Amino acid sequence: MAPHVDKETIRANWRCFVACGFMLVTPFQYGLDFGLIGGLQAMPGFLQVFGYRSPKTPSGWNITPERQQLISSLMTLGAFISSGTAGFVAAKLGRKTCLWLACLLCIVSDVIMMATTDIGALYAGRFLIGLANGYFMTFSQLYIQESSPAKYRGLFLAVFQFCTSFGTLIGTIVDWATAKRPDKSAYLIPLGIIYAVPLVLSIALFFVPESPRWLINKDRHEAGVASLKWLRPDGADVQAEADDIRSAIQRERELSSSVGFVDMFKNPIDRRRTILSVCAVTLQAASGSMFIIAYKAYFFTMAKVADPFAMSCVLSAVGLLALIINACIVVKFGRRRVLTMNGLVICGFLQLIVAVVYDKKPGQIVTGQVLVAMSCLYMMSYNGLIASYAWLAGGEIPSQRLRSYTFGLAAAVGFFAAWLTTFTAPYFINPASLNWGPKYGYIWFPSCLIGAVWVFFFLPETKGRTLEEIDEIFEAKVSARKFRAYQCTGVNLARANLEKTVSNDGDASDTEKGRATQNVETVPAKSQ
Repeated sequence: MAPHVDKETIRANWRCFVACGFMLVTPFQYGLDFGLIGGLQAMPGFLQVFGYRSPKTPSGWNITPERQQLISSLMTLGAFISSGTAGFVAAKLGRKTCLWLACLLCIVSDVIMMATTDIGALYAGRFLIGLANGYFMTFSQLYIQESSPAKYRGLFLAVFQFCTSFGTLIGTIVDWATAKRPDKSAYLIPLGIIYAVPLVLSIALFFVPESPRWLINKDRHEAGVASLKWLRPDGADVQAEADDIRSAIQRERELSSSVGFVDMFKNPIDRRRTILSVCAVTLQAASGSMFIIAYKAYFFTMAKVADPFAMSCVLSAVGLLALIINACIVVKFGRRRVLTMNGLVICGFLQLIVAVVYDKKPGQIVTGQVLVAMSCLYMMSYNGLIASYAWLAGGEIPSQRLRSYTFGLAAAVGFFAAWLTTFTAPYFINPASLNWGPKYGYIWFPSCLIGAVWVFFFLPETKGRTLEEIDEIFEAKVSARKFRAYQCTGVNLARANLEKTVSNDGDASDTEKGRATQNVETVPAKSQ
């Protein structure tokens, strides 16, 4: 008898890890853009072209709040638009095709930004790269959610957020290295790095299969089986998994035959899943993270922190450390507990501490030290406890047939909230406007607490569930607080029916008998 091979190990699933690994360069691109652009707005070399002289600022240069708003927020506005249209695009194009389109948009936008000295053209480049990043973040996550085994889905999404923060760290380090250059090369060198990701990804996409769930949803069952065969370990019964996927899609089609934007809200079950997915992704912006990520170098400069570019690097590095720790525990702890009891509450109080300290002792050395320390703790809490789980929960919750529409809408609303934050932040922190500086944290403290309360009462626990099991639980109308203990019976019933059929067929093959009991998951009842 052949030795037993554990088909759930990383080694056995190496091809799936390779395919999803290629998808993980897209959040690196998104984070890189934030890291680079946030630092450019504090560089004299950049401000000499797009800013103005200002004796009130430590560097002697400043940028108008309006330009600061548009440079940072047009990217998220573009991402909002492209993510919002993801469902319509995905109705015709596969995940890979949409990612190729994003690569093209990214390259075109970078050419424009590097070639121009006109603020209008810079705005256009920022908007185009936003369209690219919206597709990058939406379709790469859809691919991962639809292609990875349930056991590793949480890990992949944790690494997804790790790559976002790693990109931000690299962008911040590059800015720190070029910030003191006296000419345009200070910002042209960072912008030139943006070419790397679309070039790597556009080549890698030729070597990985299309999403199996997308193919089966498009009634290309054999192509979906072939994709699963490439992604799963040798010897795995991919036909059984493909049949489960097709059965789940057919059940959803029986509930509602149409697939479109309006269908996300027509059926009460779909409406609930849409609202949950949208709100889960929006938790990132509700934590107040975007103004720190987008403006950290400028923020530290205005707060008179010593060496703001170096401190920005430290801030990105500690956030990255938190994600490494998070990747080690993501498979053990649920999304609700981590988001509720830790992430949002901790981030809210850290924002409050920063605001109070700066309000009472502005401009002092000790205040700058407290600001850096609290900001580091904030980024550790945000990256380790909020960002990964928000995207993960938002991607697991949508139904099979509406996944691209629902997750596209969730990502769009998340990007819109990020745009709103980056657009309005300069009014609060820029000396030419309200000049609140770190007192901006007063706004985000109650926002974090409201988000934590919502998570506790409404966000269901989806850890360890297959996408088909999540469908079954929603169809059973289980409340959020009972999700964790719910016993799935639909998969077991289907297997029992197949066993009965096999027992009545004397010449049934061993493969058919094996399929009768494969993928049966017993979920132990747990208290919430």
